[in-house]
Amino acid sequence: MSKSVAIVTGASSGIGKATALRLARDFSSIVLAARDGESLASVGEQVQALGAEPLVLELDLMAATAAETVVNATIERFGRIDALVNVAGAVPGLDVFQMTDDQWNTGMELKFHGARRLTIRAWDALKSSKGSVVFISGNAAVIPKAGAAAVGSINAAIEALAKAFAEKGIEDGVQVNSVSPGAIMTSRRLGMIEKAAAAKGITLEQAKHAFLVQAGVSRFGEPEEIGDLIGFLVSPPAKWMTGSVVRIDGGEVKSV
Repeated sequence: MSKSVAIVTGASSGIGKATALRLARDFSSIVLAARDGESLASVGEQVQALGAEPLVLELDLMAATAAETVVNATIERFGRIDALVNVAGAVPGLDVFQMTDDQWNTGMELKFHGARRLTIRAWDALKSSKGSVVFISGNAAVIPKAGAAAVGSINAAIEALAKAFAEKGIEDGVQVNSVSPGAIMTSRRLGMIEKAAAAKGITLEQAKHAFLVQAGVSRFGEPEEIGDLIGFLVSPPAKWMTGSVVRIDGGEVKSV
């Protein structure tokens, strides 16, 4: 394993955790950033068991100084950055008429501005290493719904932001792509299904089935499947692939 360093935000659970564990197979060091320190420490132990050196950073990416903290700690410890995967940022799925300005701003601040600030702060190191950046958006970017207005709006903004960074990356030698997952079975997804089951007075399995029928897919995706895709995107065989929005959704998006 050559000396290489990847930063993964939102690394305490779900797609972020799966991505960190996948990259631990190819990178010598993994920087784990998230708010849940206890879960993050556990992921750090798993990363170490896979043979990579972890750096655990418990912090909130909504803080204006968080990006500087992550990059400075990474450079001080490892001296380089080869990949940045921006996963952090759960957005509330609320009706467009119900969301307050604070709820809109919170979603945008963490998922959009948090990723934007971190990418900018890491850019010089990524330029030096000819590294890679991956943003996580979601199918709501192209399937916007009134009941999840912020999710769609912020995911669409993320995809546009990634395209902008990708254009700059062509000049600077930094590869930038975004990954758009469909319905992934995370703890957050399970909570949504449980809430729907309780509201409708149906079983959990019935609620899961109803969601799959509505999405037009055969099953939920697994976080590890997203991690595997990201592992490919930041690997040498994918190096000419930049500015792409890669949808991995079991066929949910039907448009061309």
